[in-house]
Amino acid sequence: MLSANQCYTIFNKSIDDYHKKDHVDAPIQNPYPVNSFEALLYHKNWIDTVQWHLEDIIRLPEINPTEALAIKRRIDKSNQDRTDRVEQIDDFFLEAFKNVTPKAGTRINSETPAWLLDRMSILMLKIYHMQEQTERKDASAEHIAKCQLKLNILMEQKTDMQLAFDELMEDIGSGNRRFKVYRQMKMYNDASLNPMLYQKK
Repeated sequence: MLSANQCYTIFNKSIDDYHKKDHVDAPIQNPYPVNSFEALLYHKNWIDTVQWHLEDIIRLPEINPTEALAIKRRIDKSNQDRTDRVEQIDDFFLEAFKNVTPKAGTRINSETPAWLLDRMSILMLKIYHMQEQTERKDASAEHIAKCQLKLNILMEQKTDMQLAFDELMEDIGSGNRRFKVYRQMKMYNDASLNPMLYQKK
């Protein structure tokens, strides 16, 4: 079982690798063994990183409406891919803890391990880009100071989430906490559930 710090390391590698080319169409080159947990975490963060930059692009004031719509569709697909990867990660945890019997009266954790990792992945992106802001040469001292304060808070949150993840792993493994996986069952991407789509048929 990976520690939170090991997960952070994989997320950071994905972010660093993306920024070597810094382009939303750059192909992913996952360095971890196929079907490994590490490869799954890397892929998950790569999706997050590409989407982060798509969200930047779509906010350009002068963007062509046709291009904006294409990017919006791409973001929608990315959100679905992100959810699919999170659920794959939860499948890993279900398998890893399948032989653990929760103790009587064990409290349930509302957030699954994979959704906590999802937040940790996004947090690494926030830290990377806030760090960039503190190093800008074209920004005012006031801007840099504000961003440094925000970065300090993000780093504190990183420490807290690291502890939360490691404690969750320990508690689930010892039967002191349990979790259930509820699939997201998104409706807007499903042509049989979205009325704007099925009424067109």
